[in-house]
Amino acid sequence: MSLGVCYYPEHWPEAWWEQDARRMREFGIDYVRIGEFAWSRYEPERGKFDWGWLDRAMDVLAKAGLKIVLGTPTCTPPKWLVDANPEMIPVDEQGRPRGFGSRRHYTFSSKAYWEESRRIVEVLSQRYGNHPGLVGWQTDNEYGCHDSILSWSATDLAAFQEWLRRKYQSPEQLNEAWGNAFWSMEVTRFDQVSLPNLAVTETNPAARLDFWRFHSEQVAGYDAMQCAILRANSPGRWITHNFMGFFNDFDHWAVGDNIDLASWDSYPIGFVERFPFTEEEKNRWALTSHPDIAPFHHDLYRGVGHGRFWVMEQQPGPVNWAPWNPVPKPGMVRLWTWEALAHGAEVVSYFRWRQATFAQEQMHAGLNLPGLHEFSQGGREAQTVGAELAALGSLPEPEKTAVAIVYDYESSWITRIQPQGADFHYYELVFRWYEAARRLGLDVDFVRPGASLAGYRLVLVPSLLHVSDAAEKAFAAADGIVFYGPRTGSKTRNYGIPANLPPGPLQPLVKLRVLEVSSLRPGLSLRVAGSVSGEARRWRDLVEAQGADVLARFEDGGPALAVAGRHHYLACWPDEALLRSMLTFACGKAGLATIDLPDCIRLRRRGALHFAFNYGDEVWSVPDAQAATLGAATVPPQGVAILQPSGHMTRS
Repeated sequence: MSLGVCYYPEHWPEAWWEQDARRMREFGIDYVRIGEFAWSRYEPERGKFDWGWLDRAMDVLAKAGLKIVLGTPTCTPPKWLVDANPEMIPVDEQGRPRGFGSRRHYTFSSKAYWEESRRIVEVLSQRYGNHPGLVGWQTDNEYGCHDSILSWSATDLAAFQEWLRRKYQSPEQLNEAWGNAFWSMEVTRFDQVSLPNLAVTETNPAARLDFWRFHSEQVAGYDAMQCAILRANSPGRWITHNFMGFFNDFDHWAVGDNIDLASWDSYPIGFVERFPFTEEEKNRWALTSHPDIAPFHHDLYRGVGHGRFWVMEQQPGPVNWAPWNPVPKPGMVRLWTWEALAHGAEVVSYFRWRQATFAQEQMHAGLNLPGLHEFSQGGREAQTVGAELAALGSLPEPEKTAVAIVYDYESSWITRIQPQGADFHYYELVFRWYEAARRLGLDVDFVRPGASLAGYRLVLVPSLLHVSDAAEKAFAAADGIVFYGPRTGSKTRNYGIPANLPPGPLQPLVKLRVLEVSSLRPGLSLRVAGSVSGEARRWRDLVEAQGADVLARFEDGGPALAVAGRHHYLACWPDEALLRSMLTFACGKAGLATIDLPDCIRLRRRGALHFAFNYGDEVWSVPDAQAATLGAATVPPQGVAILQPSGHMTRS
């Protein structure tokens, strides 16, 4: 467990570098990420490089004992490159170019930009790949930030048509897959395929899904290209990419296949404004963040990273990009840091060392105040964690949990293409299931569709719209209790309704079928009673049981929760009470002990130790806790405790 920081030597006088490096080490920082935005400083003109400043910066940082993570600079192509390759500029869905002047101004469809990226990564890794201070690489920066995955340019159209040619081989097969007989959309050549935008009304959902798959595969391929170069030129160094929060525009599992460990950029308060919370919830968590926002992503990216992850950018104070950007309550930076470590983070790296005094991010806090050698409130809290880590030493390795959530990026695309109900948000549904599990004191792993579920006592599938052959086999082989949520199995690979009706290939497991679906506008709900109770909101599947036992019914008598063997189907979007009731029932069937936590308290087990985190305004006493490794069994507001469990704290 270590701390890190993001540093930009090109932003500060060279006379400051040595002092900054020394203060980082005194602070307790071991790792420093640099270079991910510096292409114009590396190469001010094509083929004319200026490496002297980076040579000196790398040497200064390494001499101080810092371990360097070097970013490839491909998220910020310089102006000369854009001018030479205008076809690389992305275009938004309304046909407007998204030009130079900020960052991420490229489309993954541009072959010219791929070649320029390959060239700069090759040169950079050849020069620094064996530098004694270098321990790892970060590819690019935040793929897709600022809605930059999908692009609708002529370059994208040509690349999409070629992708379709390889996938479908003939226009006839494309027409069949997309259902192009509808509305006379058939084509006779691949170059007749249009981009799925700017039509009179809705474009073909199968075409839109393929367009999303096409772009997602390009991201994974672009990342794989960089990884191959880095591994060839920099042996023995690991590779990561820094993902984002609540972002589903490409398949992160596929990029995870390229890298050695995942990392993500944690801005818990900023994400409160990005999530569709109620206004009451947003005000409730405005100064602390919701207790599950950061943990949700820690657990997700631990899965994406093959059991390994970093927080590459940790919020150290107010950010600059949300509609409102409050100062976190005192103690929260320390809490977020320990929480990441409790969930298995190897390193928590703060963004950034010093608050910028210029340009777009000058309102974003750093560990130091702007332009000064003086720690901010967040900096002082991070420094406290550094001292606590030094005193504590190592912690037990994170273990596989008893509960798994299946997370699917494609389900997010499908529900955005045709939501059917305006408030059906895939990631919100998954988050609410995760929240309910965490409120019961459960630890959670995320797994990709089709991955082995062996050893998990409870498997949660909030929604999985297309069930692949691999996913079907994994569910059939699961040895734990499985709960599926609404719309699971409702689409084929080509965005059609299964011939045998939803849940399609899962019918033999759940022994029911969905005859119709009903989206419920705000204010409408249906009571659910039986083995579980509460209300259905937003969505309801009208189910016909075909051998399944009905455990709970809607107020009109229709099945709400049904079971066949280990496999359960919840036929609605549950409110908080129904979701809590269902999870409690599920844990009872799975033999998992639970603890009823206040909404502001979360626990996390790591080996024999339990961490307690208090997001609330009152002291919370941990039930039946024994010796404290850090803090005490009475956890203050915005406080952290590491405890030896007993009694109710011990969960089977």
